[in-house]
Amino acid sequence: MGIFRRRKEETLNEQMLREAGIAADGDTPEPDEPAPPEPPAEETAPPEPFDPYLGTYPADRWTGALTRAMARPGMWDVVTTVHAPGIAGDTVEFATLPAGDVIVDTETGDADLSPFADEVEKQLKPPYRVLARREGEDLWALAARVIDVVELKLEEGDEIELVENEGRTELRIDGEASQQVIPELEHAGEALGSDFVVQADRLDGDLWEIRASAL
Repeated sequence: MGIFRRRKEETLNEQMLREAGIAADGDTPEPDEPAPPEPPAEETAPPEPFDPYLGTYPADRWTGALTRAMARPGMWDVVTTVHAPGIAGDTVEFATLPAGDVIVDTETGDADLSPFADEVEKQLKPPYRVLARREGEDLWALAARVIDVVELKLEEGDEIELVENEGRTELRIDGEASQQVIPELEHAGEALGSDFVVQADRLDGDLWEIRASAL
């Protein structure tokens, strides 16, 4: 508990002198010096947004929404190295189907890529995507991630882009606007929220690799 301090009782003469602004000894007291002004509050910059791409792309264009979603770096489930002699080139990229078949996207020559698949499948099961880069004569760095594969009955097209942004829907097949409805892609995006972007790339026949991101 704090200490209570009470004002000392004053006589009538002391009260009249105080109200007249005269000290009890007859001198007029000097006015108190005004307190120095408080320094202005230091302005602090707002914190950096969690999303480094926030506000960097136009929200009213489907291309901006697509770029913003797909610009985020992908997450890799496996990062490792493997010795694989006899493979030409410096970069190899391929995907596996649910049944284990390998679809090669980038390769120099037609060497056996099973050393890469065998190493990845120590930790992952198909379907997955692999990116391999040469680190030395026979040493390769591998990055692999699980992928989503769906079956779409589309006769034409190899790339699909579906964007739902603030109630507007944009669908493009091989870069051309389309009025077609693809429920499988819509369901994949709606699982993330009302605004989303979904990309699909044909792997083989009716099997497509899809990637979905919330906006």
